[in-house]
Amino acid sequence: MKKSLFLASLLSSFLIGCSSTPIVDVSKPAGPSASNDEKDLDLASLRDPNNILSKRSIYFDYDKDVVKAEYKDLLAAHAQYVASHPKAKMTLTGNTDDRGSREYNVSLGQKRSVSVKKSMNVLGAQDTQIETVSFGEERADTNCKDDACYGKDRRVDISYEKE
Repeated sequence: MKKSLFLASLLSSFLIGCSSTPIVDVSKPAGPSASNDEKDLDLASLRDPNNILSKRSIYFDYDKDVVKAEYKDLLAAHAQYVASHPKAKMTLTGNTDDRGSREYNVSLGQKRSVSVKKSMNVLGAQDTQIETVSFGEERADTNCKDDACYGKDRRVDISYEKE
């Protein structure tokens, strides 16, 4: 019994001592780098003003949370981006104009961000890659006097985690 225990101990010591360690390229800095993240996530395409992915706002009609058809291509592009980049994570921030109560606007902002998220889920984006937040009227332009101005506040903004 002692002999087999001794052999088992000797064998495991041998295997531990022979375990392979990864080869480290000393010409590159250790640890994750921004260039690796950029390569993995293709952040350049998110920043390119000629790419649809640089567009980050979806606007809504007054008191509505339904995504307009005109944003179909924009949502599809962002959904495809996160679907093809599993490490990508985005935040959808719902906003409203300053009309209505604070509570109502927080709720409406959340409904808008969830509406955009559901649209992206249908287009292939994973639920775990998208976080929804509502700022309600917190980011609204309080000097608005007409619907064109208010319309700029009724939106969902898209932002990416590693950007």
